[in-house]
Formats: sequence, C-alpha cells, structure tokens
Amino acid sequence: MTSATELARREVELSIGGMTCASCANRIERKLNKVDGVTATVNYATEKARVSFPDSVVPADLVQVVEAAGYTAALPVDKVEPPVEHDPLRQRLLVSASLAVPVILLSMVPLLQFPNWQWLALTLASPVVVWGALPFHRAAWTNLTHGAATMDTLISMGVGAAYLWSLYALFLGDAAMPAAGMATMSGMDIYLEVAAGVTVFILAGRYFEARSKRRSGAALRALLELGAKDVAVLRDGRERRIPLGELRVGDEFVVRPGEKIATDGVITEGSSAVDMSMLTGESVPVEVRSGDAVVGATVNAGGRLVVRATRVGADTQLAQMARLVEEAQNGKAAVQRLADRVSGVFVPVVIMLALATLVVWLATGHPAEAAFTAAVAVLIIACPCALGLATPTALLVGTGRGAQLGILIKGPEVLESTRRVDTVVLDKTGTVTEGRMSLVSVHVAEGVSAEEALRLAGALEHASEHPIARAIAAAAGSSLPAVAEFHAEEGLGVQGVVDGHRVQVGRWGLPLDSELTAAKQTAEQAGRTAVVAAWDGIARAVLVVSDTVKPTSAEAVAGLKSLGLKPVLLTGDNASVARAVAAEVGIDDVISEVLPADKVDVVARLQREGRVVAMVGDGVNDAAALARADLGLAMGTGTDVAIEASDLTLVRGDLRAAVDAIRLSRKTLGTIKGNLFWAFAYNVAALPLAAFGLLNPMIAGAAMAFSSVFVVSNSLRLRRFH
Repeated sequence: MTSATELARREVELSIGGMTCASCANRIERKLNKVDGVTATVNYATEKARVSFPDSVVPADLVQVVEAAGYTAALPVDKVEPPVEHDPLRQRLLVSASLAVPVILLSMVPLLQFPNWQWLALTLASPVVVWGALPFHRAAWTNLTHGAATMDTLISMGVGAAYLWSLYALFLGDAAMPAAGMATMSGMDIYLEVAAGVTVFILAGRYFEARSKRRSGAALRALLELGAKDVAVLRDGRERRIPLGELRVGDEFVVRPGEKIATDGVITEGSSAVDMSMLTGESVPVEVRSGDAVVGATVNAGGRLVVRATRVGADTQLAQMARLVEEAQNGKAAVQRLADRVSGVFVPVVIMLALATLVVWLATGHPAEAAFTAAVAVLIIACPCALGLATPTALLVGTGRGAQLGILIKGPEVLESTRRVDTVVLDKTGTVTEGRMSLVSVHVAEGVSAEEALRLAGALEHASEHPIARAIAAAAGSSLPAVAEFHAEEGLGVQGVVDGHRVQVGRWGLPLDSELTAAKQTAEQAGRTAVVAAWDGIARAVLVVSDTVKPTSAEAVAGLKSLGLKPVLLTGDNASVARAVAAEVGIDDVISEVLPADKVDVVARLQREGRVVAMVGDGVNDAAALARADLGLAMGTGTDVAIEASDLTLVRGDLRAAVDAIRLSRKTLGTIKGNLFWAFAYNVAALPLAAFGLLNPMIAGAAMAFSSVFVVSNSLRLRRFH
C-alpha cells in the first residue's frame, strides 16, 4: 500500500558545477540516488540535475550531497545567468599553445635542435604542465580525495607521467647529454613535447566543446528571450507603459504595428495580421480580428490592436513551450543510460589497462621507454566524454530546433516511439478539418445573384450566435445592412427585415424550385448542412455550410505515407461524411460513428492487432486516446488537457507539422545512435592501438580531444533540419 510520504513528492532542478566528463555526471547521479527516496537524473551537457524527492528531504540536503562529492550545486533561487565560461579557458589555451608549439618543434625537428636545447624545452613546457593543465590536476586531486577517478584523472596521470619521466631522464639519466637528440638519441628519451602537446590538445578540445555546447542550447535561450520586456497597458482610460511583470490577467493593453504582443490574450479592438513564425515556424502571417485569441511574443504586422490578457507569466504558451523543451533536454534516453553505465567503470578499467600494458611490455623484454610510451598513450587516448555527450547534445539541438519549428518533444523516450510507429490515427474534427463551420457554396434561383443572397442572409445571421449563423455572417463580410424586427424561432431559423425585405433563413418549409431542391439534397447526402434563404415569402437561395478540410491535410497525409505510416481517420460523424473527408485527403481506412469515450478503445484494439499506434488529436475527448497511444501528438490549437496527455505538441494547427515532428524525432534518434556508435567505436579501436605501441601519446591526445568535438559537431547538424 502506498504511503502518504511516498505520494508527497517534489521536484527541483540543480545547476551543477565542476563536471568535466560523463563519469562526473554518473558519479553525482549515483550519490544523489543513494539518498533515501530520491530519484535523480544528471545531464552532463546541460550541467543540470533534475531531482525528485520526498518531504523528508529538503533541497539543501541535495546540495550538500553534491558538494560532498566534490562538485558545486545551486538551487533555482540561487541561479543567475551563467557567464560565458569558455573565455578563461580560451586565455589558458592561447598561453599554453604559445609555449607548447616551440617545445613540439624543438623535439620533433632535428634541424632546430642546438646544444642543451632540452633545458629550453623544459623551461617552456613547465608552465604548460603546471599552470595550463592545472584544471585537470585540481579535478583529479578532488576526485582522489573522494575516492573517485574521472577523465581528468587519466589526463593528469598521463601528462604528469610524461613530465616526471622527462625530469628523471634529464636530472638522473643521460638525456641531458649535449649530443642527445629527441629523434635519434644515444641516451634516455624525454617526453616534454607529449606533456605540453597533450595539455594543449585537451584544452583545445574542452574549449571547442564548451562553445559547441553553448551553441547546442542556443535555440532554448532564444525561445526564452522572445517575449516583450514592457507593455502599454490601458488603466483608468489612460495608456501607460509598465514592465511586463506588472501585467495582470484581465488588463487591456495596446499593441502597435511592429510591436510584440506582450502576453496571451483576446483581441477586444482592431484587426491586423500577426506574424507567428518565431513560435510556430509558419512564415505566413495570420489574419486576426476582435474576438480572436493571440499568443504572447508574436509580432503585430498590421494595424493597432487592443488585447485583454488571459494568461501571464509562467502560464503563457511561450513559458509552457520553454518548460517543455527544457524538461525534454534534461531527460535521458534508454540508450544513454547504457553509455552512463559504461562511463561509470570506464576510467578505472583504463587505468588498469595502462598498468597492464606497462607490465606486459617490460615483461616481454622491451625497453622501459617503449613500455612507458605505450602506457601513457593508453591513459590519454581513452575518452568517456564522447559517450557522455552523445545523447544530451543531440537532444539539446533537436528539441531546440523543434521549438523553432513549433514542435515540442516532451522527452527522449519519445524518440524511440517515433521509430517504431507504423499506424497513425487522425481525429477528424480540428485535426484533418478546420474544426469550425464555414460556408462552402451558395446556390441561387434564376435571376438572383449570389452576392445579394449572401448579403441579405449574412446581415440577418450576424445577429445570431449559432455556429451555422456565424459561418454565414463571416462569409458575408463586415459591411452589412442593419436588421429590424429580428426574431429567432427554435428549430426553424431566424427572420427579420433587411433593406425593406422580410428575410427568412433556416428551415421554414417554403417550396423550392427544382435546382435548389437538387442542391439541397446533394449537400445533405454529402453530410453537409443546407439552409434556405428567402425574402418576400419566396425561397431564393440554398447556403451550404460544413466543417471544411484544411488545405494542407492532403499533403500531410501523403507525407505520413512517405514515412511508411498507415493513416486511419477516426470520427464520431456518420459514415458518409467520414468517407467524403477521407477521400478528399487520401485516407483509405475510416472508423466512423465513434463516441468520444470509445476513441481509446479503438486505439487499444489497433494495438492488440499488433500495430504500434500514433494518435493525432486536439480536443478534451482525445486526451485518453492520446495517452493510450504509443505516441500521442496534440495540435497546439487544441485544449490544454490534450496537450498535457500527448508526447509531441504541434504548436501550429497544421497537420503537416506531424510529418515534420516524426521526421525530426527520427533524425534526432539517428544522430544519437550515430554519436554513440562513433564514441564506442573510437575507444574500441583506439585502446588496442595504444596498448600495442602504435600511437604516439601526443597524437592520442589530439584524437581524444577530436572525438568529443566530433560528437558535438555531428549533433549541431540538426540545426539545419527543415
């Protein structure tokens, strides 16, 4: 039985400092998870820990656990905008490189070697080994005091071993003989170029890795910075500018042409075109008018608007998008957990392998210099960093690019689902169709113009709130004549006087001529609604109203088929309406006349048939089916409960976004697997080469640094996804 303590859980996100490789993240995660009741996930790329804990634990305890492991942690209230941490690293790299290059040239080019050049090399290499590699030595010592070993341990050991051997060879051996040359010497070898060169290569790798990681998260930072900073609010009949944080729900504010809409709201005055590209990726501005909802951070591209705020702060769509993206970036895919387990034991294994290499070489009669070189190469070539970066960097870039395109991926486990899906169930209303009634056609009697019929009928319907009436009134336009003696009769329609004519719209039972009768019957057979417009007692037009198919739905269905998915149309409408819509968009499988509560049963039945099902919907009645499906995709124009139940949210109400979402998810998953393959393959191939003495330690250092940069750079290719 679940106790109240187990149910009362909270979450906190800690900013972690001091991590240098995936082994560090893995170690912090293990320490946190040892606390009773705590479940933690630590992300090396984002340098954050997401921790779930019971009431018996306070956040300060979690910070102490991290600090006891030798790292730093900050609670959300302590967080400030992080500085660009790679600037000090850049300074350290430039100074170290300027000192190391002469050492490498002197050591590897015999023509440059002069008597006693070794002492100049020692003078130049010493600051590099001591000051340049100080971050590695400091981290290695911290880890040692906590009984742990990380990537810094390997680097510090490798650089330190090369430097100490060189000191021994110079002061106690015969490497300082004037005739000694590094390439062809009669005495002992020295490895100052290895100690200095490896330090520079690792520093360069860390610097470019830091820059690349920052670029990986650029999309999320850009998303967070989209919102307006202040707003022109209307209070007491006057307009005044206030900081955005002071805006409250219910306040009315002014948005001038070219300005950002400060927060989510409803237009109360004016009409314009709104550019939503920064949130939805849709380049075509959307026409809006009084009564339409608008989203914060979008840009007013046309006239002056007055908007009433409906959501502010953390409740806005922009804030919710940012939160979803950040949560997704902090998650871990199942395949990454395998990499974490490997990196957790990787460093001790490499140290043992390096010692074994040294012993075997010495035991088989090889010179001490050769055995030492092979052992140092083993220490330096190993790279758990690439394993730790493989998944989070791809997630950072993929989810960030998705946010720019109006696609919100809720977590890394969603990516695996997109690969396995073979059937996609499409809810009809609001997903394939517009979800609202609109005028499809106007059929008129002989001698009557369609414009006149629509003008008179639209003027009368403008006074009604019925969905069919609103569709006709919207099609008639805004310049409509006044209506007198308006009256609505339930079940029949509306009537009134317009321009001196007594107009009737609805089902008043007036006789129709043959053409109007045929038009009415054809519309009703297709599942559409036909209403009759009459004036002066004579039926003169038939207006056909229907929930129309979105213009992009057919293209979207074709895109889903191209991905190997089988589309199924699901609707509560009658079979004739469903088949007509399915035929229009190119869907063969139709499931009609389904009650809202039964949609989840349809998804379950398809799953029992062996299909892996994705569900696309937008309404409250779709929430259960979205949650039951193997992959739930919610249209962002739908209800909050549907979005909450889904795995992917499509911010714009365009079904083509579902195609983009699945393509992006599969591409991101492919990048993760590619990163992990190369990270594993690199170590599998490189370690034996180093152990057999086929890699110079300096080249090993360059290769190790390159492997991390390669993984991050490969992930950055997702920024070009279209």
